[in-house]
Amino acid sequence: MLDKFITPVIKPLLTPVVMLMHKRGITADQLTVVGFLVGLLAVPLLAFEMWYGALVAIALNRILDGLDGALARYANQSSSAGGFLDITLDFLFYAAIPLGFILANPEQNAIAGSLLLATFIGTGSSFLAFAIAAEKFKLEKPQFKYKSFYYLNGLTEGTETIALFIAFCIWPQHFAVMASIFGIACGITIFTRIHGGYHTLKQQEADANKAAENVPSSSNSEVIND
Repeated sequence: MLDKFITPVIKPLLTPVVMLMHKRGITADQLTVVGFLVGLLAVPLLAFEMWYGALVAIALNRILDGLDGALARYANQSSSAGGFLDITLDFLFYAAIPLGFILANPEQNAIAGSLLLATFIGTGSSFLAFAIAAEKFKLEKPQFKYKSFYYLNGLTEGTETIALFIAFCIWPQHFAVMASIFGIACGITIFTRIHGGYHTLKQQEADANKAAENVPSSSNSEVIND
């Protein structure tokens, strides 16, 4: 929900760092992989209740995630392969953080953490499934034109998720409550994405079929001269 407002503010701040990285020969895909590995360090840190160390790892992951896309665009390295790598590792990172809190305190956090992981699967699958169909119909990307595929809006997006992870690290004793509330919000996102995405694609299919019916066949359009 907040991504469309936060992204334009952050992008200009990344430009100087991106220019320096490009001069050093660093690639966007390298940043993606390094950022993911740094983010995974949060899991053992959380498991051993090193909350602020985990918070640093999460923050670094998100900074590198913002830099990789900006670097790809600056260096004209944007590609479907890079976009695939980025979004796949992002979703793995998102799933890893609740796992870390479950490992830290299974008795208190297991149910709420499992609920959050289940709803993450729903938000992620609805997001990616619509992106595939949007590519088929060549839908425009009005808010994120620079992305390699269609970003479907929702109540819980990247900005909200990272804010949640930060709150988890600051107030770990309230993980179960916050995870449960956010899981409900994710449920709303899943419903709106499925409902809106389904009807949008049904309309696209109807428009495509109507357009096909209105195109005269080559046999009917030929003029036969005797």
